[in-house]
Amino acid sequence: MQIPVQVTFRDIPVDDHIEAECRREAQKLERFFDRITSCRVVVAQPHRHHKKGNHFDVRIDLTLPGAEIVINREPTQSQRDEDWQVAVREAFDRARRRLEDHVQKMRGEVKNHDPERG
Repeated sequence: MQIPVQVTFRDIPVDDHIEAECRREAQKLERFFDRITSCRVVVAQPHRHHKKGNHFDVRIDLTLPGAEIVINREPTQSQRDEDWQVAVREAFDRARRRLEDHVQKMRGEVKNHDPERG
């Protein structure tokens, strides 16, 4: 990456374990596309519910030459009791899939279906 990974925390204190995991996951993305310009990650815990469980929102902004991929992982009701590791892993899994799709389109590997002939 041309710009080092930026990890920001909102509504939670800075956590070295979360930051290290985000950096590791961002480095893995370079296996799929080595021209990533920057990666910004925001980890937030907007609501702290003692009885209902905490949840984490993770946003990833990937900047590529000529494109930007934004992943906004907000948990559903059934996912609200997940820990930060699950939230970070799922967000980066989505980022990887979107990055792979983008690379395939760039390389022309995506099948284009011909319109029906009538």
